[in-house]
Amino acid sequence: MSICLFAVFSEPFDGIEGLALAPGLQKMHVYKPDKAHDPFLQDGPPPPLVLQLYFDSLSLLEASCDGTLQPIKSICEIQAMQVLPFIVPHPKTPSCTYLVAYEGKAEDEKAWHAHYLAHHPPLMARLPGIRELEICLPVDWRSGPGWRRANCMQRNKVAFDSAEALTAALNSPVRKEMRADFKAFPAYAGKITHYPMATQVLRTC
Repeated sequence: MSICLFAVFSEPFDGIEGLALAPGLQKMHVYKPDKAHDPFLQDGPPPPLVLQLYFDSLSLLEASCDGTLQPIKSICEIQAMQVLPFIVPHPKTPSCTYLVAYEGKAEDEKAWHAHYLAHHPPLMARLPGIRELEICLPVDWRSGPGWRRANCMQRNKVAFDSAEALTAALNSPVRKEMRADFKAFPAYAGKITHYPMATQVLRTC
């Protein structure tokens, strides 16, 4: 199982390099606000910083919350998730990512995820210029006291070479197919956010 930790910041943070020393950390994606045009959605200003930290195991992720990651405890909320990567035609390290978070709840989460995973990723993988596609699902995990824990039902990311490439994908015919599929999702209530984020990938191994 591939595991990651999302850290969504409420203020800027300058000590990212120190977090890369966390034992068992494979790589870290650093997301900062970018601009892209979405013809269907405008969710307001994104957070100033989001980190996605990929770990060798859930136990190492949990240990890092009690150790190396302590300096960010007061300025972010975190969530451990299982990463489901999907094949795209021409994968490449991305420079811009559309981060999506389902912050609400489905009436039947198992049915919702089953429908989503069967229908939506094949459409997303056809977005022109896509370089990376991941769906992230919640896992049971432990963190020490003092952390603010997010509880998103699901997170997605589609990544591209640039904000311009993301804009082109969001305005493509494939995106219209995705919106049509979205209307067929099982019952869901709550907030969904979509943020274009400039992306830097820091590798530790």
